[in-house]
Amino acid sequence: MSKFLVAGVTQIETIVRVDKIPVSYAPLSSVQDSIYTAMGGDAYNESLALKWLGDDVTFMSIVGRNQDLGLINPPDRRITLSTDYIIPQMQETPTEVVLYDKQRKQQIFEDIKDLRENVYDMNVVTPIAGACDMMVLANANFCRPFAKTAAELGKPIAVNIRSYNPEKEKYNTDFLEPAKVLYFSDDTLSEDPYDFIDRMASTYGTEIIILGQGSEGLILFDKTKDIKAHYKTVKTNEVVNTIGAGNALFACFLHFYMETGDSVNAIKNALLFASYKIGYMGTSNGFMTVDQLEQWRNLIWGIKKTPFEEQGV
Repeated sequence: MSKFLVAGVTQIETIVRVDKIPVSYAPLSSVQDSIYTAMGGDAYNESLALKWLGDDVTFMSIVGRNQDLGLINPPDRRITLSTDYIIPQMQETPTEVVLYDKQRKQQIFEDIKDLRENVYDMNVVTPIAGACDMMVLANANFCRPFAKTAAELGKPIAVNIRSYNPEKEKYNTDFLEPAKVLYFSDDTLSEDPYDFIDRMASTYGTEIIILGQGSEGLILFDKTKDIKAHYKTVKTNEVVNTIGAGNALFACFLHFYMETGDSVNAIKNALLFASYKIGYMGTSNGFMTVDQLEQWRNLIWGIKKTPFEEQGV
């Protein structure tokens, strides 16, 4: 079991299934179970996944002053997150509408309210950061001091950048420079994915980079092991909702990487974890158990692979 401090945005998410992305401007006609609203956010979803896998998780976030914190832990969910460090100080809780299709393409519309003007009390953070094994951060403005504190304490940092935007790279420097593990999605990537990884690794010295490629799988870069390899997606469930799959994959990777130090083992488990997740509606539902992970690993990768096959080539 690892101790994670996770900091990032909590928001109210509305998820809408559509036929195809991009969606042209037209009224949306819904079918049963095509629209889902609940608490969400990258860091929130990653905290749930890590807690599900058995890790010790302290989740720190900021929400609206009048937000009902009871929504953080709905009664039908088997795991709960402590709300002790979810601070109700914003004017309103951020909201997000996500459109997605079966090809895992997305269109995201965010209203972050006054998030950029809010800061988190770092006097609360420092003692907890000192006891954690890793800090998992979103690239939200209030998380910048978290990255500085982690660097001062010598704690490894993992950051979910989500969709890369070259115009915002300077904005993200505070997160890119100290991160040991970076996760990106290629949704808006305009350059060759391997060139992009090479550039990120050489510019920031990042040890591990994961580039999610939707239904095509992902690319794993591990500087220490000299690995840069593509992994295809695996199928354990029919696609119901692809939102939250990246958060599940990232969290599962971090769990097993911190447990074993083996990035290949961790990414295989993460692919399974994410593939199961997309069979359920809602970003915080449908997590695979450790026993299920082992069973599926034996089924898919049980036969000894060659070194090239191990790297997904």
